[in-house]
Amino acid sequence: MSLATRAIFFDVDFTLIYPGPTFQAEGYAAFCRRYGITIDQRRYNEAVAGASSILDAAQDHVYASEIFEGYTRRVIEGMGGTGDRLDACAREIYNEWAANQHFFLYDDVEPVLRELAARGFVLGLISNSHRCLESFQEHFALTDLISAAVSSAEHGYMKPHPSIFEAALAQARVSAPESMMVGDSLAHDIEGARGVGMRGVLVHRSDAPAPSVEDVPVISGLGELLTLIAPSSRG
Repeated sequence: MSLATRAIFFDVDFTLIYPGPTFQAEGYAAFCRRYGITIDQRRYNEAVAGASSILDAAQDHVYASEIFEGYTRRVIEGMGGTGDRLDACAREIYNEWAANQHFFLYDDVEPVLRELAARGFVLGLISNSHRCLESFQEHFALTDLISAAVSSAEHGYMKPHPSIFEAALAQARVSAPESMMVGDSLAHDIEGARGVGMRGVLVHRSDAPAPSVEDVPVISGLGELLTLIAPSSRG
């Protein structure tokens, strides 16, 4: 029999927060104009989809800014951007991704985290971003709710590498079997967590069909966590 859930860890980007216009088609166009690069904003969604494989290609899962800069460059190229200033433009976009003011908290996040904390759960963050998680908590007024936070940029390895999950568990002083990971990436968040013995809950906020994996609940918003985790599961 598995242990009762004691701790819940959350991915950050696209699980707790989403990017504003700065990182949408119009934002990319604004960055590119400063570097004399012309792009077709209409190709944004296709370009993002085409670049996604870069983030999955780092087989050793060592964090490197070049991975994300390469992804951003590929997005720009996917919208028709060319020229010798592509790398500089991609680097600026990468750097700005760390700035909290460009992002919004999903409406369901704060009330759900507060309810979970009130129920006695230990809450943590595990992020592949280079964003400072301390400043993230301060910016979105979550500091009093979070007991552990590990970013791949500081840790050195990205999800799904087991060490980043193990570091978060150690920081929170909980074991894997009594812990749960909630995130939007099946490969990075869920499979990585399950690899060290944690349970996983996939957040699928899109209207597209959700993937189906045995023993992995899929939720469309964090509010559904409150029904998945009954008050008695805290033990």
